[in-house]
Amino acid sequence: MQGLIPTSARIRAFWRRYDIAVVGSVAFAFILLITIFASLVSPYDPMARNIKNRFAPPSSENAFGTDQLGRDIFSRVVHGGRPILSASFSAVLFSLAAGMTIGVAGGYLGGPLDSALMRLMDVMLSFPSILLAILIVATLGVGLLNVTIAIGFAMVPVFARLARSIVITLAYEEYVAAARSLGASDIHIIWNHILPNMLPPIIVQASAMLAVAIGAASALNFIGLGVEPGTPDWGMMVADGQRLIFDAPHVPLFPGLVITITVLSVNYMGDGLRDHLDPKLRRQGT
Repeated sequence: MQGLIPTSARIRAFWRRYDIAVVGSVAFAFILLITIFASLVSPYDPMARNIKNRFAPPSSENAFGTDQLGRDIFSRVVHGGRPILSASFSAVLFSLAAGMTIGVAGGYLGGPLDSALMRLMDVMLSFPSILLAILIVATLGVGLLNVTIAIGFAMVPVFARLARSIVITLAYEEYVAAARSLGASDIHIIWNHILPNMLPPIIVQASAMLAVAIGAASALNFIGLGVEPGTPDWGMMVADGQRLIFDAPHVPLFPGLVITITVLSVNYMGDGLRDHLDPKLRRQGT
């Protein structure tokens, strides 16, 4: 019994420090699971129409009601997370890989290469990210793949500048100088000494950019630059229901609410990661 007391005390201390982060993580994990197993969770075909049952309010038969074509909103919301979440995760991974490559190369090698890369990043940062994404989609054409590329491309400068600032600091650490004096190659130093120490702030930044990507993907789908009309998608569902906000508010309400909950849960999860991975913040909480 005595062995359980320290464990329970640690759990209470962890909850007091990371309560919002835990709630956000659980909520986001729940949304992910529901989205992944949408075919098992949704009670109806998200594309099935029933004109006779259009604009039905939430009920035991249709938990979120039905839309203007009689389609079950709950089934569409469950399936609607797939395009947005897949595009957001892919965009973050793309921007993370490209940004870290640019930032590490510029920060470690320095010189004209660093100046050229950072001026290019400055030009990209001079455009608001959503406008840059719209410009890219307008150039490449409408489609979820192009939305993913556009969002990822717009976020590259954020990771590039963060990675560069970290590399510039780490490149002058004693353990890096020691490895260099022992004849270690640049690739060995970057892979074994710099990249592992970059991970905590990069992970925190990636979680923050995931929330941004979800919002951007929803916005691009809202204005019709992503999925095809009629496809279950949170942003498209809000767009289809915006004119019904006073006549049938449940039509845009539930997909909009899910977008809000998803973005908030990712932000809260990112705040928890920041508090846990930042040594200064961790010491303040102890």
